[in-house]
Amino acid sequence: MNGPWLPARISRAAPQRRRGPLATCRSGKRRLRWRLALLLAAATHVAPVTAVPPAVVAVDVGHTVDAPGATSARGRSELSFNLELAAHLVDALQARGLHVVLVNGDGRIESLQARPAVAAAAAAGLFISIHHDSVSAHELLPWRWGGNEQFYNDRWAGHSLFVSRHNPATAHSVLCARTMGAALQRAGFTPTHKNGRRRAYADHAHAVHYYDNLAVLRHATMPAVLFEAGVIRHRAEELLLADPAYQARMADALATGIAACMSAGRAADDEATADARGESVLPE
Repeated sequence: MNGPWLPARISRAAPQRRRGPLATCRSGKRRLRWRLALLLAAATHVAPVTAVPPAVVAVDVGHTVDAPGATSARGRSELSFNLELAAHLVDALQARGLHVVLVNGDGRIESLQARPAVAAAAAAGLFISIHHDSVSAHELLPWRWGGNEQFYNDRWAGHSLFVSRHNPATAHSVLCARTMGAALQRAGFTPTHKNGRRRAYADHAHAVHYYDNLAVLRHATMPAVLFEAGVIRHRAEELLLADPAYQARMADALATGIAACMSAGRAADDEATADARGESVLPE
């Protein structure tokens, strides 16, 4: 019924204009970027997380002394880069009031399965494995450094993130990877799309890929993300990745994303459906 204050000519709602699928997709992407920005802003400048008990993050150092991973353009082992960045990340997370469990801090853990097992024993809410990327052997070029022949590739540089659909918390893993990717880009770090040649995207904009059979991800019982900090076969990026100030800045961006995800993140019930609709997995 129309009240005296409501003219009869507008008493019925005007018919809604139907939006096409392209407009819906663009709107969904804008909502995702906006919500990620709000969440990251809160995590960057707020006081340390005050949840009781504090959230637990397991920081895993990729590779071991016996299997040190890739070799950089100047002959350093990937393990040495992983140890340095992990130490900075532990500090940055603790500065935000998060409890941290360092996994494989001495580089001598006995197996891949033991890594997420340590995280589970500590009741970790997130497992993040720290790595540095390389390229395929057929893409390497020779050069000399320090009097020795080394190998490089200057085509690919940048970070990337990986999750597994065999992990029981895939949706929340994707959420945390997205949030970390957004924080890194906001801090000025550029992702690589090198891995899109072989790995399907969970989130193209933030360089999040599916890598379903990675043991440390699929054996984890909590949300799990593997982070490739950069390509150590790239001669210029190798120097950045070895710089303590650069490491600390990258760790701070990662910690911002992790804190945001753990303090306010909520995974979608159905990640595939949410992605198809262009919806965010972040809370309203």
